[in-house]
Amino acid sequence: MAAQIPSNASSPLTEDTHLLSTHHVEYNQRSPDVALHRVPASIARRLYISHFLSTWNSRVFEFGAVLYLAAVFPGTLMPMSVYALVRGLSAILFAPAIGLYIDNGNRLEVVRVSIVYQRLVVAASCAVFYILAVGPSAGSAARLGMLALVTFFACIEKLCSIMNLVSVEKDWVVVVAEEDPEALSIINAQMRRIDLLCKLFGPLFIALLDGYTSRLAIIVNFGMNAASIFVEYFAIARVYYDVPRLQEAKVSKLPTSGSTTLQHVSKTNWTVLTTLFSRFKQDFSLYFKHKAFLPSIAGAVLYLTVLSFAGQMVTFLLSVGYNSTQIGMARTLSVVFEVLATWAAPWLMGRIGPVRAGLWLSTWQVSMLLAGIAVFWTCEQNPLLSAGGLVGGTILSRLGLRGFDLCVQFIVQENVEAESRGAFSSVEAAWQNAFELIAYATTIIWPKPSQFKWPSLVSLIAVASASSAYTFYVYLCRKHLLHLEVVTSFLRRKKS
Repeated sequence: MAAQIPSNASSPLTEDTHLLSTHHVEYNQRSPDVALHRVPASIARRLYISHFLSTWNSRVFEFGAVLYLAAVFPGTLMPMSVYALVRGLSAILFAPAIGLYIDNGNRLEVVRVSIVYQRLVVAASCAVFYILAVGPSAGSAARLGMLALVTFFACIEKLCSIMNLVSVEKDWVVVVAEEDPEALSIINAQMRRIDLLCKLFGPLFIALLDGYTSRLAIIVNFGMNAASIFVEYFAIARVYYDVPRLQEAKVSKLPTSGSTTLQHVSKTNWTVLTTLFSRFKQDFSLYFKHKAFLPSIAGAVLYLTVLSFAGQMVTFLLSVGYNSTQIGMARTLSVVFEVLATWAAPWLMGRIGPVRAGLWLSTWQVSMLLAGIAVFWTCEQNPLLSAGGLVGGTILSRLGLRGFDLCVQFIVQENVEAESRGAFSSVEAAWQNAFELIAYATTIIWPKPSQFKWPSLVSLIAVASASSAYTFYVYLCRKHLLHLEVVTSFLRRKKS
């Protein structure tokens, strides 16, 4: 067993996650006056393994589905657009139900459901995609029916992905860190590095296989998904049993008398709809009234962007003369800056606190995008130079984006009550998907590459609005934005 640290003890915390286990407070015998602890490396490692497998499979399937649909329905973007739109809408409509289940369900049961059902529907989707790849001719009723089926499966996969993400990142890690801000900051940063590396290498891996043959890519996607389910579940289950606080019941927000309870929800369809609608209003009311609303909505608004080396921007860059190799290099450099943010942001938060660090990083993001958009607009006569300015500004802005995202995540984790984390984070995810759909709408309104300056301008306005909302939050917290007394003192010394 690990020995307890006296309340007056101190131990420096490095960014190597293995040092989380150097000194830690024993979970089941922690005294109230002990505030400092370190997470055992075995627990952190299992948490990272489960998170990596979940994120890797999600990223690979998400990008793979785009490639499979493009191969099955060549020459049209309509199937992909319908698939993405319905998938995003499902995340918005069912956010209250996800939050209800997370807040009132057993932690391990919730994660088990998210893992098992996500893996099952991905496996089923791969089976359907394989049939489509070798089956009916384009435009047949059977092919359209299978498109509807994989779209339905995609909705379930998206909801399970949100359930797993919210449960682990917004609830489990807070409990595992045991209210140690330094440990929480390190776990957040490490999990974000895992996200970004999966974002970079997952699509690249499945794209290389798809370049050889779509059938091989589908089979490998199916095999990885099936093989990882047991490792992913048992890794997270060990974390659950090694941390007794995860086994403690959260305070239920469901009514216990005089109203419909969770056990009575299944009586009639009308009761189900009424309960979900009531929950919808309750969760959104909680979200808007919560003290963490401004930083959370600021982070969600950042999803309203076309400047992210996703499909919209890639299509534009190809249209102005960039080749796939150049775009791949730019995308890789962008991810490098995002990974750097996972070290820069915790360091900055340790020096000036998460609230001020978020303001600095948000300002950096807006400044870099503003510079890139300025070059993009003023050099229209030279398309390559104009697009190059946009690419450069976008790459540099990713440092601020991911750093700001980590600050917001830390603030939400610190301020949202345990019994409300599922509801709050599910509504937050709904807003993220809503703003992402609006970003898709901008390129539907302005579909030509020559009109890309307007979606990019909308993206800049969205980012600036998010920064303004967060700046107002900083002012509410600190009652000032600048240390004017420091500036005044400096000017006086300069004058003397």
